[in-house]
Amino acid sequence: MTTLKDKLKDDLNAAIRERDELRSSTLRLTITAITKEEVAGKTKRELSDDEVQTVIAKEAKKRREAAEAFAQGDRPEQAARERLEGEILDAYLPKQLSDDELEAVVAAAVEEAKAAGAEGPRAMGAVMKIVNPKVAGQAEGGRVAATVKRLLAG
Repeated sequence: MTTLKDKLKDDLNAAIRERDELRSSTLRLTITAITKEEVAGKTKRELSDDEVQTVIAKEAKKRREAAEAFAQGDRPEQAARERLEGEILDAYLPKQLSDDELEAVVAAAVEEAKAAGAEGPRAMGAVMKIVNPKVAGQAEGGRVAATVKRLLAG
């Protein structure tokens, strides 16, 4: 069984052979970020696939934010490159939940929290504790929090 990190390395080698500069540089940076995470702390350790996915998600989010910043700064070529890098990384992440799917999960969690006695906007922490494990890796935290706030308020 190959790990996600091994798949990234294999894909990097294939991209280098194909002379795909964008893909190879993106994968190289991502593997470096994974390695940094592995050596962070007191002892070196091997990351699990879930932890590797978390690192890839962070890298993809950085690309999306950078693309926005470049677009606002009137640098469309750089914004397009960052978007493409984000798309390359998204291929290694689980499929993201649609807005309707996310809303259904959050609505169920809100009902669960209300049954436990949590009410109004103060229930946000309780609802987030219920929702986060269910949507881990399938929805960005900001998107989840915005949906929770909206459903708690309305």
